[in-house]
Amino acid sequence: MRGAEAALGAAGLAAFLALGEAVPRLGLVEEEYFPPTSRIADALGTEVADGAFWTALGDTLTGWALGLAVAVGAGIVVGVLLSVVPYLREATASTIEFLRPIPSVALIPLAVLLFGTELRSVLLLVVYAAFWQVLIQVLYGMRDVDPVAEETARSYGLGTWARIRYVLWPTALPYVMTGVRLAAAVALILAVTAELVVGAPGLGARIAVAQTSQAVPEMYALIVVTGLLGLLINVGARSVERRALAWHQSVRGEVAV
Repeated sequence: MRGAEAALGAAGLAAFLALGEAVPRLGLVEEEYFPPTSRIADALGTEVADGAFWTALGDTLTGWALGLAVAVGAGIVVGVLLSVVPYLREATASTIEFLRPIPSVALIPLAVLLFGTELRSVLLLVVYAAFWQVLIQVLYGMRDVDPVAEETARSYGLGTWARIRYVLWPTALPYVMTGVRLAAAVALILAVTAELVVGAPGLGARIAVAQTSQAVPEMYALIVVTGLLGLLINVGARSVERRALAWHQSVRGEVAV
């Protein structure tokens, strides 16, 4: 089953690349704006051979990893705290509902004002966007706890931390891993967006330079790299999720299929 899915995926990718080669060659679009796949591949090879490309890639991954780590840690801690202290959850509910819908890109002027084009501008946007993905999933997970199991834990004299460890956390963990997977993708999007708009060092800034200098194949090559990064991050996040939830019914069922 998985082999057939992989074969279909490879066939679809090959067809997409062939279409990207044929469309500009046939004159359906101008090569100046959409170069053939072969020219993009050549530009990608040139980029890979350039040391500045790897420096930009490292800058992007640094902003992504640091921002994601801060967002995940803060989201889990705040989510658990709000869940075990009902009055605190009620007091912050309206604030969360007000802040959560604000698009992270709307904070770009604030980030530039505070930190200019430094890494901290990228971190501000990444952390803000990824934090909500984790926090909301943690809150949902904590709400899904079986009240009978929680009352049983209380009746056996388990303290707050023991209940979190043995009752709340196992129930919330699938939600937490979903939040981490979503946050990982969102963090990459915001890292590249911040670099593209703010001008912070990274792949986004390199894409902006290629666009302004009319290096169209190089621009598309860098966009392909960001797409591959997103794919690798998603695959890695799913792998971590399956390992962390190997005991869970959903993963056991997935493996069995």
